[in-house]
Amino acid sequence: MKLKDKRAIITGGSRGIGKAIVEEFLAEGCSVVFTYQSSEEKAKELVNQFPNSKVFSFKADASNLSEAEATVKFALEKLGGIDILVNNAGITKDNLLLRMSESDFDSVINANLNSVFNYTKSVMKPMMGQRYGKIVNLTSVVGIIGNPGQANYVASKAGVIGLTKSNAKEFASRNICVNAIAPGFIDTDMTSKLNDQQKEAITNNIPLKRLGSGKDVAKLAVFLCSPDSDYITGQTITVDGGMVM
Repeated sequence: MKLKDKRAIITGGSRGIGKAIVEEFLAEGCSVVFTYQSSEEKAKELVNQFPNSKVFSFKADASNLSEAEATVKFALEKLGGIDILVNNAGITKDNLLLRMSESDFDSVINANLNSVFNYTKSVMKPMMGQRYGKIVNLTSVVGIIGNPGQANYVASKAGVIGLTKSNAKEFASRNICVNAIAPGFIDTDMTSKLNDQQKEAITNNIPLKRLGSGKDVAKLAVFLCSPDSDYITGQTITVDGGMVM
């Protein structure tokens, strides 16, 4: 088990990519606290799915620093320490820039970028104290290449890449590695709303000619949080079937 005896916080873990990461971490022997904001039923289902594992759900708004601090306090009480942080929580509110409201721009920046600051800041004391930590931030391929109609989302995800690099340099002396994963089109609840024509147009631009799965992302997250990646930090790795290269 690659994460045996490790202790993790995973934000936005009740569905989609976050859920896949929670499941994979538990399968690899990790103890997990995952956050959710509105899907309480899905959070309970996920906890009940692993009756023999140490897994806890915690309701928190990742864009709120005090709630991030409360999550860390809860994790320290339940797990006895924190070795891993996966910043996955995020939202979309797509629109053309001319039609995008200020509140829609701000809310996406708060949920996707400020949340990474909030949780990273909150775990720093325990990680620095033990001189060990792994942080993985979920960004997106659009944070690298841009995308029309997603100015708020793209800005937030590009910001995550910059924050990842800066934090990697800042925390390296304390043996804390910080990396980012940039998924492409992953088969989740969000992409399931696309019609067949839209899916075909997307897959035509992907060399592997298919959407990815949450497990594709989760497997990389396991690697980046395991001892196998101890000499890797400050990197953004795409999981996109070759779409961006």
